[in-house]
Amino acid sequence: MERAAKWQQAPFDKETQNNVNILSSDEKALEDAFYTDLTFGTGGMRGIMGVGTNRVNRYTFGRTTQGLSNYINHKFQNNPNKVIIGYDCRHQSDALAQTVADIFSANNIKVYLFSSLRPTPEVSFAVRYLGAQCGIVLTASHNPPEYNGYKVYWEDGGQIVPPHDNAIIKEISKVDFSDIQFTSKPKNIELVGKEIDDAFQTACVKNGRLGNGERSNLNIVFTSLHGTSITAIPDVLQQAGYTQVHVVEEQAEPNGDFPTVESPNPEEPAALALALQRAKETNADIVIGTDPDADRLGIAVRNPKGEMELLNGNQTMIVMTQFILDHVKREKNKQYFIGSTIVSTPMMPALAAHYKVNFKMGLTGFKWIAKMIEDYPDEIFLGGGEESFGFMVGDFVRDKDAVTATLLACEVAATAQSKGETFYDQLIHAYEKLGLYQEKLVSFVKNGKEGVAEIKQMMETLRSTPPSTIDGSKVCFVEDYKNGVRCDLNDGTNTPLSLPKSDVILFIAADGTRVAARPSGTEPKIKFYFSVNNPDFEKADYEGLQSALLKKIDRICTELGLTS
Repeated sequence: MERAAKWQQAPFDKETQNNVNILSSDEKALEDAFYTDLTFGTGGMRGIMGVGTNRVNRYTFGRTTQGLSNYINHKFQNNPNKVIIGYDCRHQSDALAQTVADIFSANNIKVYLFSSLRPTPEVSFAVRYLGAQCGIVLTASHNPPEYNGYKVYWEDGGQIVPPHDNAIIKEISKVDFSDIQFTSKPKNIELVGKEIDDAFQTACVKNGRLGNGERSNLNIVFTSLHGTSITAIPDVLQQAGYTQVHVVEEQAEPNGDFPTVESPNPEEPAALALALQRAKETNADIVIGTDPDADRLGIAVRNPKGEMELLNGNQTMIVMTQFILDHVKREKNKQYFIGSTIVSTPMMPALAAHYKVNFKMGLTGFKWIAKMIEDYPDEIFLGGGEESFGFMVGDFVRDKDAVTATLLACEVAATAQSKGETFYDQLIHAYEKLGLYQEKLVSFVKNGKEGVAEIKQMMETLRSTPPSTIDGSKVCFVEDYKNGVRCDLNDGTNTPLSLPKSDVILFIAADGTRVAARPSGTEPKIKFYFSVNNPDFEKADYEGLQSALLKKIDRICTELGLTS
């Protein structure tokens, strides 16, 4: 109530004051809008648009920008410091981007503001291309239409990580809303577009065009799901030599309401329903859909039955990484590595071992994969991804990049087609090398203040009463990233974990089954990640073996009470 009262007077504008007054008649809504502050998670800061400290608005974004401006000007002695600002198709994104630009400019920071919406990976690229100290993208990725967000990149082109993230948060906490410098200095703002577009797309083609297939023969259906990738992917595919690209026109126009889908999330089969229908009409070889800010992609390809099947993020990551390892020439005297995350498929380290390259594991979130590039400057990053449909090719972009990954997926399909095979056949080849793995993600939405408490309690219960067996197999290891300890239940010894602390717990059974749990950093969800495997893979019995693994995951879900 004290917070809400402050928002009903200066420095807040009359419209904000009136909206808070209206909100005051709904005690629960008022509490949800003011009980906490928006904070940075795995993918930046996201929230529902509206008035309040726990909402996205010009004041919460303004306070963040003012604190970030203070930190940049303290940290760097350039004159002036530089930031690049991009935004996606969401409601208020363009207006909020202008507000953010105004505040940076008022703090004597040179602003390069994209003249219209652009893919998130292009902003990551632009940070290094322009030699900027920082980059900002206003996006809520695949969240529902009422959301928006604020993502921060540092001078290496990667999202902020320690020590900068905590230092920036501390700086923001010192800022009172009355400290925000909203009055723009227009001389410090420059609109940008085509030059960076051209450089970015050229780099996408250079890094993603690795195959040797007949590209003009590949029949592609592409949908941007009303998002930003429409500004880049068709051009990149054309430049690479793909001529049969069928764009789903009903979803080509950027629109923050996402009117043709319930959720603009390519992880969900329903989001690609129109694209799959178009594939049926055109007899397409591959379907690709991207989320609104163009950093995630969903891929559907023809399975052994000839039917279109949506692959999960782990499967596409394995196929594309395998393709990179097969096609990028590696020099004998240099070290190479691929990267992934603790909740992604264990096939990734197995793949690295098979190809004799290094493997590096990070926490959930692509900022940790980007950090690997900085942490290991003597090694060359080839590619990597995470289970949530994100992939990065090379190091010219330092975040998941659906633009280059789309091209790479088409390279896989076209090269396979030239050999009389399919994209799906490449997945089978990986299983033949490494054994059959099957993963699944189960999420539970827990909204509001009560939801936060419920998620916290679920995590505490897992820690206090962990399972001793999983589907009959003894739990041998518990990795608790919040406490930074790996416990060996065979001998009772504890080993410190090398990764930063995070609210994640992972159970590993004797048969290789893995179950991980973590609260989402960007949505009001708790997520459970399952991985099971069968090392004795036989292609002839693929369907039966896969079905058995999926049933195993269902049994585990029931065993852990995760069926509702």
